[in-house]
Amino acid sequence: MKIVCLLGSPRSEGNSATIARRFLETAESLGAESRTFELNRLTYRGCQGCYACKASLDHCVLEDDLTEVLQAIKDADVVVYASPVYYGDITAQLKGFMDRTFSYLVPDFETNPQPSRLSPGKKLLFILTQGHPDAAMFADIFPRYDYFLKWGGFVETRLIRACGVGAGGVRDVPEGVLRESEETARAFLTP
Repeated sequence: MKIVCLLGSPRSEGNSATIARRFLETAESLGAESRTFELNRLTYRGCQGCYACKASLDHCVLEDDLTEVLQAIKDADVVVYASPVYYGDITAQLKGFMDRTFSYLVPDFETNPQPSRLSPGKKLLFILTQGHPDAAMFADIFPRYDYFLKWGGFVETRLIRACGVGAGGVRDVPEGVLRESEETARAFLTP
């Protein structure tokens, strides 16, 4: 099983990355191969709205550091998106990447029963961390993106959320959240 993890935080050792790494460690102990991309270390542009991926190509026309990432996701069985909440949403790094996944959709995606170019059966784990302790705050983020993830061909999507964790790093991640990450890895990898 192949896993691709996208770290959306500019902090390599931050809370969302810590949770993602625990998921990956558990998955690797079960025999999975994983690859991690720190989006903040890549150079890329956002979607240009050119529709080349619908009119003349079956992939994004832009050639930059996301070209490899987009291909890696095509080859993956499981994808992990990890991001802190910045100003009420995912980071700009992850949002810029997600806009580029528009290229995964077929030209008639709005009416096609198979709107995605991705092979069916992919699973996705969405990890969100936030400093605000109230779980009701920013609870709308995952449902908004989940709609597009399902449209994009992910058959199973799960959310792990840690509320009330600041920018302090690993000391802030509750052990229960790390266990949830391990359990999710086991659930994704065992039939």
